[in-house]
Amino acid sequence: MEAFLGYGFLQRALLAGIFIAVACALLGVFLILRRDAMIGHGMAHVTFAGIALGLLLSVVPLYTALAVTVVSVVGIIKIKKKAGLYGDTAIAIFSSAGFALGILFVSLGRSFNVDLFSYLFGDILAIGNEEVWLSVFLALVVIFVIVLNYKKLLFMTFDSESAKAAGIKVNRLDMLVGILTAVTVVLGMKVVGILLVSAMIVLPAAAGLQLAGNFKRAILLSVAVSVVSVLGGLVCSLCLDLPASGTIVFAAFIIFLLFFLIKLRRDRK
Repeated sequence: MEAFLGYGFLQRALLAGIFIAVACALLGVFLILRRDAMIGHGMAHVTFAGIALGLLLSVVPLYTALAVTVVSVVGIIKIKKKAGLYGDTAIAIFSSAGFALGILFVSLGRSFNVDLFSYLFGDILAIGNEEVWLSVFLALVVIFVIVLNYKKLLFMTFDSESAKAAGIKVNRLDMLVGILTAVTVVLGMKVVGILLVSAMIVLPAAAGLQLAGNFKRAILLSVAVSVVSVLGGLVCSLCLDLPASGTIVFAAFIIFLLFFLIKLRRDRK
């Protein structure tokens, strides 16, 4: 491990990966309990359009991806409220449109297939200094906002109607959760890629909820699973010469499966 940490690229990967892992885990627990887990998958498709647009315009793709994804999630929430659609329908609409738009941008660009490949499948070991600090800053913003609104989010997650009756601005919190999800998806994209980013939000949180006896324990377990997945995935990636994105997500899946089996055994007793 000391030898691994001697490399600058690995130090950057660990720093960005750990902060992003914590943000994904925190948000993931709320999204799963709100039955909004698929929003991460939908936003990943929209992120593809943002990345392709950035590459087409020769702008830092992370910035265009953030802008496009945040605007899209605001649109999803607005359509869901105004058009009376279920959440997954609004997500499917923007997800499909975003992916189609991304394909159009790719066809117009014609020359950035290699760059796009790294965003589709993730390349955390190649993350640069600017991307590291931007990722850490945005991850801290996500974590801070969740902690600051923890009690309100908890109340709204379990009983939205009672929260509204108690004077909590539920619609504003819905928008806040949506924007945080958009930011987190864009951050996770650099760790595991657009195709697997939703797994970073869902798997650690789902694993933590298997064994947690209360909400706080679910949060702590989810964060632990997410961080261990990043650390274990990076080590396996370097030792076995495998893609980091695949090893990180597969590590999270193995932990989820282990927790699930432990829960099954516990329930039988």
